[in-house]
Amino acid sequence: MSRSLNRRRAIGSLMTTLGFGMAAEANAAQTAPTRNAKDAPIAPRDKLKITKVETFLVKPRWLFLKIHTDAGLVGLGEPVTEGRALTCQAAVKEVEPYLIGKDPRAVAHHWQAIYRHAFYRGGPILTSVLSGIDQALWDIKGKALGVPVYELLGGPMRNRIRVYSHARTPEAIRNDMARGFTAFKTGPARRKRASKYVETPGAVQYAAERFAELRKAAGPEGDIGIDFHGAISPATAKLLIKALEPYQPMFVEEPCQAQNHDIMAEIARGTHLPIATGERVFTKWGFREVLEKKAATILQPDLCHAGGITECRIIAGMAEAYYASIAPHNPLGPISLAAGVQLAASIPNFLCQEQVSLGEGYIKRPFQVREGYLELPTGPGLGIELDENAMADKIGHDWRNPESYDDDDGSVVDW
Repeated sequence: MSRSLNRRRAIGSLMTTLGFGMAAEANAAQTAPTRNAKDAPIAPRDKLKITKVETFLVKPRWLFLKIHTDAGLVGLGEPVTEGRALTCQAAVKEVEPYLIGKDPRAVAHHWQAIYRHAFYRGGPILTSVLSGIDQALWDIKGKALGVPVYELLGGPMRNRIRVYSHARTPEAIRNDMARGFTAFKTGPARRKRASKYVETPGAVQYAAERFAELRKAAGPEGDIGIDFHGAISPATAKLLIKALEPYQPMFVEEPCQAQNHDIMAEIARGTHLPIATGERVFTKWGFREVLEKKAATILQPDLCHAGGITECRIIAGMAEAYYASIAPHNPLGPISLAAGVQLAASIPNFLCQEQVSLGEGYIKRPFQVREGYLELPTGPGLGIELDENAMADKIGHDWRNPESYDDDDGSVVDW
């Protein structure tokens, strides 16, 4: 056989193989599922930059944030400290020059820059502003990739998220049980508005009896946390906790002033009830002290105060190393709740999520409680969308922190 014939056969065989390969590739392309462009509108290498930062006050006491991009994606956050909405609004404006023109997807880098370039680091205002910005950047990143934030944090650890309501009376507990809740939080009942530094046996007994009524309403399978709100003296807190122990609260929150971790650790050693704290503790550095001193076994970082999703995930990892659980604090709005749900879905040591609003009148698809749980959201980013029409009558507020005074002598007391 001639060399030219062999060459023609080899070329023909190669073309046949290539043809088969291209046909197979074409066939595979036809049978493969088509990816919807809106699921991931921004390719990782495509340019994306922040063009506008917008804040607006929302009733009853919230501050919402929108971070706009040149691709039309908008990230949502809640950069607010309760009672200091205008201060936080001004602080967001101060951070705005840093954000404009930046790629929002470098979330952790922006966290470090905003926190560390401030020079005076930490504190409720700075970390609340940083927290809301962080939430919005994660929202944009998830939307750009077409996935929920929890997918970017390693995927879901659970398929639903337990939540609790606030209920101070047996009737309120029964009403919330009818709405689907199985966990609740209350405060110590008292005849007078403010707690005394040294309470009488009657006052302690009254608080215990009222909690017993709540326990009866919830039943032995219901969970009831009790929040001292840092307004009880250490001596009285110890008496109250002993009186409450027979009714097994889910946790005792802020049994004394939240900054006094040494005394809180002393209280924790004197009871078998779990101690919880965290709503007034900021960043990993603040929670490190709580864990090292064993002041609490339930940490309650607020995703609007403690550093957002980025920082609270680190705090959760620190807590896991100490066998402590996470119950995110949230007395704020549905954006805060959505961020908390994303965190709760992605950490192993989640306990329960606080909420005061499931989003009715604020977001297009409010959260629904079933058997004490929220279903895991599947939408990209934080998984929520504001309902601008429903919110039209809720823009603006002048909410201030309550002013509390002693009933007997008029002196200032904690609320």
